Amino acid sequence: MASFQSLAISTEVADALAAGQPVVALESTIITHGMPYPQNLAMARGVEAITRAGGAVPATIAIMDGAFRVGLVDADLERLAETGARAAKASRRDVAALLNAGATAGTTVATTMQAAEMAGIALFATGGIGGVHRGAELSFDISADLEELSRTPVAVVCAGAKSILDIGKTLEVLETRGVPVIGYGTDDFPAFWTRSSGHKVDHRLDTPEAVAALIETQFSLGMGGILIANPILAADALDPQMIETTIAAAIADGERGGVSGKALTPYLLSRIFELTHGKSLVSNIALVENNVRVAAAIAVALAARRRQ
Repeated sequence: MASFQSLAISTEVADALAAGQPVVALESTIITHGMPYPQNLAMARGVEAITRAGGAVPATIAIMDGAFRVGLVDADLERLAETGARAAKASRRDVAALLNAGATAGTTVATTMQAAEMAGIALFATGGIGGVHRGAELSFDISADLEELSRTPVAVVCAGAKSILDIGKTLEVLETRGVPVIGYGTDDFPAFWTRSSGHKVDHRLDTPEAVAALIETQFSLGMGGILIANPILAADALDPQMIETTIAAAIADGERGGVSGKALTPYLLSRIFELTHGKSLVSNIALVENNVRVAAAIAVALAARRRQ
């Protein structure tokens, strides 16, 4: 492992970065808190394989053994998957304490971006970003992902914001923070399990090369991150009315149980899994795999531009 203070980069990832090869960062809260074992391990192995098949090197990121680990070997993935929700969920505010404690933690979108930028990785693929929770006008529950996107020069490929959120308000906060929202092959902002949220993106780009060019310009201006919204494939999408009804029921269950803060999203995803009899998890895995394919293609295009 190549190390610098609290950052430990695997030899494979370090060599790829040094050689200018395409690299895609991958988060780990989807492993620890996003789905149950052993589906989480199969998903983690699967997205790494898809990244490699797309011509890029995967860099799964987590907090383990007192360091930000950038690039995990299979034994690390297995340990993380088996630990599951017993691991901490690391947002930016938690990082220093968790590193000092030598804890195991899944990294959120915000902390994965932070570690990716420290390592020099420009592309990151995830499922869906966090955002403004429904009822945030009373709870003030707004994900740190949005602030991180405004300050950290990493391009995030996602299937939009999680459907459990207030997507309109999430987009308003992104606009206020100056984060460009790019539709990959779409004019509509996707809503995780469905292809459209009813809201529009800021700009549409249709090829990896066009997105790579935008990344280069954005980062050269020092203007923070980019959100690349890639809709779930139609064959994998869930019925919009069904998922909205299910989300409402899950939120009501969470309110009755007093679930709040960073425990809310894992609870809702788990409850929606139960209410949809597992359909939401199948869809979740499919959209992550689709995002990773797109991210790998963009990373390849970006590496080619930089070589030129």
